[in-house]
Amino acid sequence: MQHFYVLRFKNWKRWLVVIAFALFTATFLSFEGNGAFSIFSKEESVALTKGNADEPNIALTFNISWGEEKVFDILKQLEQHQVQATFFVSGEWAERHPDILEKITEEKHEIGMLGYRYKSYLDQDIEQVRKDLLYAKEIFRKLGYEDMELVRAPSGHLNKEVIELAESLGNKVIHWNVNPDDWQNPGTEVITNHVMEKTANGDIILLHASDSAKQTAESLKTILPGLKNKGFQFVTISELINQAHAKSDIVD
Repeated sequence: MQHFYVLRFKNWKRWLVVIAFALFTATFLSFEGNGAFSIFSKEESVALTKGNADEPNIALTFNISWGEEKVFDILKQLEQHQVQATFFVSGEWAERHPDILEKITEEKHEIGMLGYRYKSYLDQDIEQVRKDLLYAKEIFRKLGYEDMELVRAPSGHLNKEVIELAESLGNKVIHWNVNPDDWQNPGTEVITNHVMEKTANGDIILLHASDSAKQTAESLKTILPGLKNKGFQFVTISELINQAHAKSDIVD
């Protein structure tokens, strides 16, 4: 015998709203309870692209994979304006320049990995990516940097498979959402205007400290005090995460 269940007319609208809301919440939207949210379930593998949009904290990050000159000009500007940043460096670069890496940490900046060899993870099979990440960790360990947790993919090239792999190795994948392409040297004014106009609460800014970025240090002379004057507070990536207000988005 088949059984059919019919809602009374006066209650069907209420049940429809309840069911629709439950499905929407479970499937698409995961609120953090503080204004930030993730479009996808919390179980999804994600790369951090932005912090809490309700707070004025921002993270300034630098990628460095080659060269030994421009980084000092950048460190000088950061010290002058009392700004802490997060440097993502390749294991190959760290191996060649342990003294510069030590100077970065001595000045209280945070270190993250940029893999070992600066080569797109999308141009390698997943086992090659695994070997690259593990070898990078080993190099940093030998240099005295235990438990390297933060990782950024070379050139930002990643997908869900790469993110899942990195997380399985105990890493947190960090991306960005403000990028003036300073490595292309478009002019200090272009770099400065992009960062000043695009930066909002919780943003992660990408700049470069490799020798190819010839205009970055000069741009910082305006960017650092300018963002402070707009009410932003510079924090490291770990501080952004530890605030427990982070918004994580899937990066395809």
